[in-house]
Amino acid sequence: MISGNSDLTGKIIAAAIAVHRELGPGYLEKIYEEALAIELGSQGTPFERQPAVPVFFRNTKIGEHRLDMLVDGMVIVELKAIAAIEGIHYATLRSYLNATNLETALLFNFATVPLTIKRVGRHWTGSTDESQNLY
Repeated sequence: MISGNSDLTGKIIAAAIAVHRELGPGYLEKIYEEALAIELGSQGTPFERQPAVPVFFRNTKIGEHRLDMLVDGMVIVELKAIAAIEGIHYATLRSYLNATNLETALLFNFATVPLTIKRVGRHWTGSTDESQNLY
């Protein structure tokens, strides 16, 4: 179940919508990441950009993930600027959630109009695209 972070996810979504409204589609992901960082900072919402997350197999570190953003230590934010979100993007986000032991991630695709917003949970059992379209 995805819950407990609704106020925080609401703030993140509002920030992403503000960025998308001002910039529109057509930029690289890094541009949207920078703009979202500015917007979250202006809200006073704590976040980390590009934090490294170790990946373990049988108690041995075998590598690491690099998250786009981790907001307030609770919500993973993944940014895309692509034609369409695909199943691999949900699988990748679930691996991030499993590695961090967190429950909620947001996936934004800034290349679409309107902004594509998906909420992804570690144990999601929802619709066939395994996400919740929020916008």
